[in-house]
Order: sequence, then structure tokens, then C-alpha cells
Amino acid sequence: MRLLFVALGGAVGAVARYGVGVAAVRLAGAGVPAGTWAVNALGCLAIGLAVPLVTDDRARLALVVGVLGSFTTFSTYSADTVLLWEAGRRGLAVANAAGSVVVGVGFVALGLALGRAWGGAG
Repeated sequence: MRLLFVALGGAVGAVARYGVGVAAVRLAGAGVPAGTWAVNALGCLAIGLAVPLVTDDRARLALVVGVLGSFTTFSTYSADTVLLWEAGRRGLAVANAAGSVVVGVGFVALGLALGRAWGGAG
């Protein structure tokens, strides 16, 4: 049953991500990653509201894990970082923030290089 809440929320979040992304590109143009910025900002605002307000386990699974997890994982990364900072684990918060960016960018570069080496065009 828990998986159903996550899956249904995930479907809503994926469709919302697509819609916000399309709207942002229409407003800002295709030359900038406006869709990514928009979903990341909105997702961070939403998880900041949800963490203290949504206490029911099923609602938290559907909204935080499902909707926001498929809308943008950046919100979870950001919330984890802020909550670590607030808990006094500042070194780990900084390591999480910097490490996630460095590892993420590095793995995208590695994936692109491998994909292109294996014959991909992107």
C-alpha cells in the first residue's frame, strides 16, 4: 500500500514537472535551463512547507517522496542539507552540498563521455 501512495504521487509530480518545464521555457525561451530552475525552486519551497506541516505517514509518502521526488530531487537534497545544518552537523551539511554537486556533475560528464564513446550522438 505504501508503494501505491509513492507511485500515485510520483505520477502527479512527473506531470507537474513537465508542465512547469514547458511553461518556463515559453516564458524564458529555450536558451536557458528555465524549466530546471523553476522546478527546483518550487520543489524547494514545497518541501520546506511540507516537512513541518505534513505529519501523516501516507500523505508524507505521497507528497514528499512521490510528488516532490519525481518533481525534483533537488528539493530533497536541499532539505537534507538544511536539516543537517540545523542539527549542528555543519561539516556534513557542507560536504553534502558540495559533494552532491561535484559528484552529480562529474557523473553526468562520465555518462556523456561513455554514451558518446559507445556511439551516441548527444
